[in-house]
Amino acid sequence: MRVIRAKDYLDASRKTANVISAQVILKPDSVLGLATGSSPIGVYQQLIKWYQKGDLDFSQVRTVNLDEYVGMGPGDEQSYVAFMRRNLFDHININPQNTHLPNGLEANAAKQCACYNDLIRGLGGVDLQLLGIGHNGHIGFNEPSDCFAKGTHCVELTQNTIDANARFFENKDQVPKKAYTMGILDILQAKRVVMIVTGESKAQILKEAFCGPVTPKVPASIMQLHPDFTLIADEAAMSLVGDLL
Repeated sequence: MRVIRAKDYLDASRKTANVISAQVILKPDSVLGLATGSSPIGVYQQLIKWYQKGDLDFSQVRTVNLDEYVGMGPGDEQSYVAFMRRNLFDHININPQNTHLPNGLEANAAKQCACYNDLIRGLGGVDLQLLGIGHNGHIGFNEPSDCFAKGTHCVELTQNTIDANARFFENKDQVPKKAYTMGILDILQAKRVVMIVTGESKAQILKEAFCGPVTPKVPASIMQLHPDFTLIADEAAMSLVGDLL
């Protein structure tokens, strides 16, 4: 595990974007695994700036996102399809046909999960996966559990996650209760993984995930076992680990 310390959110975002941009430059047809939520927004903003300067070309890049809410389609403003368009895809020269997310409108969970697993395999796997971490240690929507889920699956979101995501909706009742998400095995099979963690509110879970045992009770802890994992965290998020990392 490689640890890169950053000063603050902007610094962490830039350092994370550096890792992604290097991947795209070295392999223009990379398969990027992308994330949503507040953590990667600064990363995407930096990538857009470098694209607009002419430093990056996304024309051959393929992407797969970690997750999507069940019941939400591309037309829903709170869907992750809309999030990705708003925060990245509409601002770079990526081919829309090369961007992939689970189909939240597919009611047959087994069918959708098998389809997304096949899609990832068909692309040759993920070259670089971007992650954040939830306050309860989830990655993607892999919630704390008694075991690690392997492939793409439909998950019941915990109240902790629903509460955290409520800020994106008019009220908590509008937050979906289920999501399709890549499994832990999908994430572990990515050739490289980079995780951005910022803010004092993430300090405790960062400590649990990377200074404690590997356990499905803290899903992010599994990244301790990845052979090419980079953690990029700011001073606030690292405040409880001292020299442990």
